[in-house]
Amino acid sequence: MLAREEILRRQRQASDLFCKAGIYVTPKEQAQIEIADFGLGEFEKTGLAVLVYVNTDRCCAKELAMCPGQTCPEHMHPPVENDPGKEETFRCRWGTVFLYVAGEATKDVACQPPGDTSAYSVWHEILLKKGDQYTIGPETLHWFQAGSQGAVVSEFSTRSTDENDIFTDRIIQRMTKICD
Repeated sequence: MLAREEILRRQRQASDLFCKAGIYVTPKEQAQIEIADFGLGEFEKTGLAVLVYVNTDRCCAKELAMCPGQTCPEHMHPPVENDPGKEETFRCRWGTVFLYVAGEATKDVACQPPGDTSAYSVWHEILLKKGDQYTIGPETLHWFQAGSQGAVVSEFSTRSTDENDIFTDRIIQRMTKICD
């Protein structure tokens, strides 16, 4: 649960990161940045700032801002009704991000997730630097962590239904609760 004043501070912080990546964010957009703490109350360790530009039945475009070393926990995008699940492409705009997906485990991975590591099961590491991109198919377990500077990632995908995401760690709550 996050206090409204912390959300406002984190929205400004995310807007500053977007600016470092050369992405202009209007005041209206800054107020719409979602601050996701995944119900853990440790935003700088496990969290994500999300600006959604468009999310229709066919496509979605978002910007993701991450603090240094911040992790988006392991999850997948399941089928929803007649939709096979979200397919997404991550394109690193600034900083570095370490993406972990199913596949042969990488020896000597660069990152350690925060908290209970038993909630992380995929260890094939993909390093995304500025200009690099990677596409993740539906129902693919994945998690990612920002490098030492933080990161800004553009996400282009099919329709996003974040409320349906399935997290390996069952205590995760995708939608942030706000207290006044």
